[in-house]
Amino acid sequence: MSTNIRDPLAIIDIQGTPFEVGVALGRQGAETAHAHLIRTHAWATVVAARDAPYVTAAKTLVAERFPHYFAELQGLAKGLDLAFDDVFAWNCRGDIWAMSPDGCTTVQSPGVTPTISHNEDGDPGLRAGCAIARVRPSSGRAFASFVYPASLPGHTFAVSDRGLVMTVNNIRSRKVGPGLPRMIVTRGILDCISLEDAQGFVSKAPRGGAFHLTLGQAGKKDIVSVEFTHENCSILPIEQQSSHANHLIHAGMRNEPQIVTGSSRARQERGDAVLRASSGTADPLAILRDETNQVLPIYRQQPDDPDNENTLATAHFQIRQDSVACSIYDGSSIEPRLSFVQQVGVS
Repeated sequence: MSTNIRDPLAIIDIQGTPFEVGVALGRQGAETAHAHLIRTHAWATVVAARDAPYVTAAKTLVAERFPHYFAELQGLAKGLDLAFDDVFAWNCRGDIWAMSPDGCTTVQSPGVTPTISHNEDGDPGLRAGCAIARVRPSSGRAFASFVYPASLPGHTFAVSDRGLVMTVNNIRSRKVGPGLPRMIVTRGILDCISLEDAQGFVSKAPRGGAFHLTLGQAGKKDIVSVEFTHENCSILPIEQQSSHANHLIHAGMRNEPQIVTGSSRARQERGDAVLRASSGTADPLAILRDETNQVLPIYRQQPDDPDNENTLATAHFQIRQDSVACSIYDGSSIEPRLSFVQQVGVS
């Protein structure tokens, strides 16, 4: 299956209580969830584990520590018209199943005006139900985020009203354990007030699974690369232009048990090669649109992609002193689908 981009990526505005936010997100993705998601091997594999002890324990942990996210998940299930236990399990998918269909590539560019650029890669069958959601919850920070059907915001790319930027890459860890679902950890980052707060939150959280994050914030000169797993967390400042695909590459993390797909390895190698050739001055959007490797390209639109992933959107964040300039691209168009400037403290 390849991505259908005949219809532009939806842009939706949501506000209300956490439950009401969840309901609205569920309604946005309901048609696609019923027409495609619940018919997939991925859904069947994950939902089969909904009563597993790990998932039950995670549900209790989320309800106790983050009742507002639990309410958001309850609303999500309501809006989707799907069983809550199934939706909760789906939001634990990367903790349950290492081969869940989530991809992505990020280019990290430090400098006077740091930039974070990101390809959001996922199941192309979900494309019709995806959206850019501008959310103003009654509890927590306002933010804009790419959202998938049946999923909480925060595990893709996002910017909050504190000028905090986050992009997320799937890590296929072989060593998960009891703790918060990784998608709850990243949802929590959207409510952090600072880059330092976000780093502290992820490093101290009882983590179930693994992700890679790139974090930056308006007014901060540093952008950081974060790799976290169930047991470990590595946070490194980005000192030169770098790329990151879907496997652990930090020196203290790369030997952890993980699945490295052919696509992830090829995208990492190609991104690194372009950066070496340019001496760290490459156009990050050109890297993210690169199709030099015709078999396993960075920009993914193949109907037979081996990971069942296509590039669904591209985000480019320019981190300024008091704001973040955001451009979100839909497909391969050189004109952004949405451009806006997120002022710090203005939702």
